[in-house]
Amino acid sequence: MPLDLTYAALADPTRRAILETLAQGPAPVGTLAAPFPISGPAISRHLRVLEDAGLILNQRAGKGRLCQLHPEPLSQAQAWLDFHHRFWTGSFDRLDSILKGQP
Repeated sequence: MPLDLTYAALADPTRRAILETLAQGPAPVGTLAAPFPISGPAISRHLRVLEDAGLILNQRAGKGRLCQLHPEPLSQAQAWLDFHHRFWTGSFDRLDSILKGQP
């Protein structure tokens, strides 16, 4: 399920930081890896998880690779959160009214 992949990808702070960087615009893999004290293969695994979740596009650019944010899965995750927020807020509002004896 795509939403499961999105939330699994967002569960890791390194991947969230990569997405924050990409929110500023496309970046080469080396630029994305620079802030982290982890190996190249570890960064590649993080990028693969983000790519598999559809959160980034990773394409060859000359001798390197360029990544860019693909925000559609984030929009779907936000829509899911918004729906459940509205549902539970309404449910709690109705419960509050019942408990206060209001119609």
